[in-house]
Amino acid sequence: MIEVRGLSKRYGEKLAVDNLSFNVEPGKVTGFLGPNGAGKTTTMRLILGLDYPTAGEADIHGKPYRQLEYPMREVGALLDAKAVHGGRSAYNHLLCLAQTNNIPKRRVNEVLALVGLTEVAKKRSKGFSLGMSQRLGIAATLLGDPDVLMFDEPVNGLDPEGIRWIRNLMKALAAEGRTVFVSSHLMSEMENTADDIIVIGRGKLIANTTIEKFIAENSTETVRVRTPQVDVLAKAVAAAGGSATSNGDGSLLVQGLPTDRVGDVAFEAGVRLHELAQTRASLEQAFMELTADSVEYHAGNSPAGPSATGAPAGRDASAPDGVAPAPGAADTGAADTGAADTGAADTGAADSDAADTEQARAGKVS
Repeated sequence: MIEVRGLSKRYGEKLAVDNLSFNVEPGKVTGFLGPNGAGKTTTMRLILGLDYPTAGEADIHGKPYRQLEYPMREVGALLDAKAVHGGRSAYNHLLCLAQTNNIPKRRVNEVLALVGLTEVAKKRSKGFSLGMSQRLGIAATLLGDPDVLMFDEPVNGLDPEGIRWIRNLMKALAAEGRTVFVSSHLMSEMENTADDIIVIGRGKLIANTTIEKFIAENSTETVRVRTPQVDVLAKAVAAAGGSATSNGDGSLLVQGLPTDRVGDVAFEAGVRLHELAQTRASLEQAFMELTADSVEYHAGNSPAGPSATGAPAGRDASAPDGVAPAPGAADTGAADTGAADTGAADTGAADSDAADTEQARAGKVS
């Protein structure tokens, strides 16, 4: 278990982490979410003893990380996939880590096989792609067969097969009773992987709950209705206290009334229904709605003058005349503090296209 109590970290005038308190329970995959610059990586670094907190404390199995006798046997962490000596092979990188924590040499080959890097084990890591580096880092986190695992953006650089592999691996590790703590900007992946989520913004705790409760509490229930009598149903819904808007495909989206009530309203109005279904909001929609006021870095408008495509500044060249361009997406650059190289905690990582094998998806750590 990971326990965080009153954790704060200040860098000069910047308060990166502000009085955070939460527990990460064993037997679950806990997602750690927040906008860029929210303090996710900084919080993980504080848990792992890579930075000293300004206030508060973080314990792993009731102890600060620095007090663990053989840390890699208790905690595996991946914060920076490229924090590896480029002149070392994948095998030698893991062997060095194993020797610092009295881990048997045979375990190196086991984790290389688990992540699918056996064929490139003797190659220098400086030639690895980001995906290959992620797989090497994941191998390092599993090296000591720890009960607590921490991953910061573990799917970066992985192809779809690799993403599915790490998803299944994390679920399998949690099913064995381990504590799995993972941060990611991929909301769809978190929705498919995590059991619980912890959301922070500007260093403060925003939510600590299950995926289902988070979505239900931060989104509006919507009912999708398809009928040949659209106008009649829209008026009946409004009279019943709800609202109906066109979905652009001939259906209506009804808000303000539960699904069964919409069905009753339609029946009472003599409206024939071809479809009646509750639409579930996504984790991304709920997250964007909740954290709208916590986004620290926004993309600006295009600079003045013609764009590279020849379209006027501030205009999407692909948008037809009269159609407004989509709003700019938030900056995707990582704003959290970068992870420093560390022997036991901040292990490097790796992946290979050839590594997406059935062997790597075993999910079971012996």
